[in-house]
Order: sequence, then structure tokens, then C-alpha cells
Amino acid sequence: MSFLSAVSPRRCRYRLVAALLLCIGNVGGVVAQTRWNQNFQNYIDEYKDVAIEQMLRYRIPASITLAQGLLESGAGRSDLARKGNNHFGIKCHGWQGRKTYHDDDEEGECFRAYDNALQSYEDHSKFLSSGRRYRSLFSLKITDYRGWARGLKAAGYATNPQYAQRLIDIIETYKLYQYDTATSYDRFMVEHTPNTAAQDVAQGYHPIRRTNDNYYLLARRGDTFKTIAEEVGISARKLAKYNERNKRDNLKEGDIIFLKKKRTKADKAFKHKPHVVQRGESMYDIAQHYAIRLKSLYKKNGLDPHTYTPRVGDRLRVY
Repeated sequence: MSFLSAVSPRRCRYRLVAALLLCIGNVGGVVAQTRWNQNFQNYIDEYKDVAIEQMLRYRIPASITLAQGLLESGAGRSDLARKGNNHFGIKCHGWQGRKTYHDDDEEGECFRAYDNALQSYEDHSKFLSSGRRYRSLFSLKITDYRGWARGLKAAGYATNPQYAQRLIDIIETYKLYQYDTATSYDRFMVEHTPNTAAQDVAQGYHPIRRTNDNYYLLARRGDTFKTIAEEVGISARKLAKYNERNKRDNLKEGDIIFLKKKRTKADKAFKHKPHVVQRGESMYDIAQHYAIRLKSLYKKNGLDPHTYTPRVGDRLRVY
């Protein structure tokens, strides 16, 4: 299969509406520089561990994989990514799995659809590592992202004359080359790769953040434990339990939702820094803020959960 038929160069020019300012363009003969964008950074935070995992298995630089994913999927916001978790625009061509259809070179063309983004990344890695036209790239150093970018273009990955430079510029703007020397990755982040196809068109997936040896996301309007569970692949019952709530509870916009069981104490940085209660804070709010169990917060301060009500100015141990 030729990637010239698998990925259309037209889509790189027209499909990435949300990312046009981030692509390198020839403006009056001068190459414009990529500008930093929060959507791109969110995508990197979500998928860098997947890219590293693929690198360690297939010897494709993580920086190249991330840059291609960013460029081809518009940071996970393209129709193909949202409808079929397809981050690299690979068409069907003998594909026996789920399919989605999209106007490209022709109307209603068939594209591969995946259950999650991890499958898309895996399929992309297999395509490069098994394709004869890309064989010479694997003799390059894993840190030679410029060589990889130019080699992909020379091998026919895309016909756009600026394709290699676009990849290089994204890599250097977001310092993606730092991941090419990684020797390990966060397994939790890989196992809970977000299912972008299941998310709202405007909002996209929930960025997953880390704190106190835990992972969390912020609830949005209309979220429930069930909808979040479908996205992250953790049951609603477990999510509610991790957050010391009932799975039928209504979630408010901005609620912190942890993806693992919370610890009994805060990060070591707060060992000598008690929390000073602010107006409107509940003990539960404080526990969530520090990613600790509510029961532990009461116990740590020798307080009775049935009688104590936090007052503005109270100082509470969290470590």
C-alpha cells in the first residue's frame, strides 16, 4: 500500500482548520514559524507516553510520531480522529475492521476506524516499520528527527513540499525531541489513552493531569461518572469510589475526578505547609485539592467528621 493513496496531502492543507496557524506556510516567500498553541500542548501531554511506548517497540522517534499525529489529526480534533480515532489518516485498503467515511480525494472515501487512539498509533507504527519504502529510515539514529522528517517526505509519505519542515518546526516549537531519549513511559497513561471519537465535537477529550502520585481530570458541564468512565476505560463504580462519591451523583463543572485511589497524605512538598481554610471550602474540597482521602484528612487532624465544620482560617495538616 502506498501512503500517497493512504493519506491525502489535500487533507493536510484543508482538514486541519483548527491548526492552520500551527503549520508552516509559505507567506510571500518567507516560511512562517509555528506558534505555540494550548490544544497542541494538551495533545502532547495526553499522547507522549503512547509515542514513547511505540518508539521503544518499533524504533520510530517519539517526536516524529507525535508531530505526525498533531499535524494529521489537528491535535485530535479532525473529523477522522473524532469519528474513528484515526490520528494518521490511513485509508481502508484491505482493512477488515471498523470503517468510517470521509470526503477526501473523492467523495465518501473509506478510512480505518479504531476503538481508541492507541490502536491508531499501533497501526501507524506497523505501517512504517513494515513498509519497504521506509526501510532506510530505520538505519538513522533515533534522535535524528530531521533526518526522519526529510526521509518521510523523500519516501513519498506526503507530496506537500513543506511537509518535512512542518514536522521539524512542530518538533522544535514543542521540544518533542526530548522524548526521543526516553527509556520508559507511564503505563497508566498508555492504558487509558482517551477515546477521542466518543467526545463532544467542540470540547474534545478531557486532558489528564497528574498530582500526588495520582491522575485526574476536570469535569465539564453535562459530565457524569458514566460518560467519564466510557472515555477513560475505568468503570463508573470505581471512579465514584476513588472520589468517595456515589456513581449517580451529579457532577459540577470543574469537579476534580481522580482516576486512582487517593493517598492518605499530600505530596511531600506540603509536609510543613498546613492548609489554611478559605471561605466556602468543605473538608471534601480540601481532600480533593490535595488528592488525599477524606477519612485521612479528619484522622490526621484528630477531628470528628460528625461534629467538625471547617472555619475560615483553620489550619489543617495534609501530610
